[in-house]
Amino acid sequence: MPFSHHSHSGQFCGHATGTLEDMIQTAIVRKMSVFCLTEHMPREDRDLYPEETALSLNSTELFRIFSAYHAEASRLRTLYEGQITLLIGLEADWFPRPTSAAFISSLLSLHAFDFYVGSLHHVHSIPIDYDTPLYQAARAAVSGSDASDERLFEHYFDEQYQMLQQMRPPVVGHFDLIRLKSDDPERRFTAFKGVWERVLRNLELVAGYGGIVEINSSAVRKGMSEPYPKREICEAFRDLGGRFTLSDDSHAPEQVGLNYHRVLQHLKTCGIETVYYLHRDDDDGSTSTSTSTSAVTSAPTTTASAATPAPTSTSPSPSPSLSTSPPHPPTTPPHSGDPGTKPLDPRFPHTRAIPISVSSLAHHAFFTQQEPGYSI
Repeated sequence: MPFSHHSHSGQFCGHATGTLEDMIQTAIVRKMSVFCLTEHMPREDRDLYPEETALSLNSTELFRIFSAYHAEASRLRTLYEGQITLLIGLEADWFPRPTSAAFISSLLSLHAFDFYVGSLHHVHSIPIDYDTPLYQAARAAVSGSDASDERLFEHYFDEQYQMLQQMRPPVVGHFDLIRLKSDDPERRFTAFKGVWERVLRNLELVAGYGGIVEINSSAVRKGMSEPYPKREICEAFRDLGGRFTLSDDSHAPEQVGLNYHRVLQHLKTCGIETVYYLHRDDDDGSTSTSTSTSAVTSAPTTTASAATPAPTSTSPSPSPSLSTSPPHPPTTPPHSGDPGTKPLDPRFPHTRAIPISVSSLAHHAFFTQQEPGYSI
């Protein structure tokens, strides 16, 4: 059963293409069982990307787009019920500021979300994956005249650690994204002693609170030989008993599930025997839909991309800790009344992480017959 826990659409993300419905329809055609919608969270005016500035967007407009995203995602989940399981989430972008944790928490309370992906796209508030000049600017900001990657990598994992400590994201996005624009994206992280110590520290924290690290295939699409994270990181997290999931980080319909055959090989190479997918348990009918906007509308500023307005709703309040999910047969999703299962995260009591063996994925044509432009 194919699944992805990280995606974006051109309807709500300025550097993506296709509508949200295009993405979902493609996932259905490609026989995805679970497809998670995770548009970027709103950001402050000072954090706008060049594409957003060029369109004269501001945080107020991008916040409106974010609400429109949730409304459209909710509509489409109802429309395609029975054809695919859709989870509605967001990708939270971390900035090392005193207000970041409270701001993200207020966003999670604004609408009824099923989970979120916690990611780091900036170091010292400078984008590190947008283009090479901005990456170099971030590197100069932390390294000065020392134009090497090592110090920037250390800062990246330190800021990631802040996010992990303060937010405990259920799913950690592209753990080693920092290598994308570096001088050598294939270099092993163990080559830098201080960097590797930080990687292990961060992995121990994620494993300790029960978070899930995504195996993100977009790194292959961008020319790297391995998905995020690299083999040495996956093996270290595996040895800690950490949990993994699969994501395509698609930004266009044609990228849905792309290079999953390479992901499968990566899992085998890393000795990962089990991965997890998220299941949304609606059987008790208690999903929250009330409105609570006061916490966020007075917050700094916000962002997303381009679309139409929407109503708001509310999800469970944040909690500082996560709990793990014991094994459960992947073909029979657990129910809230089953005492043998626990929610992925107390903030999202209707969402559960279900294990599935990598060996069972190997028998699915989706994971073995992919090429660019594929159609399963």
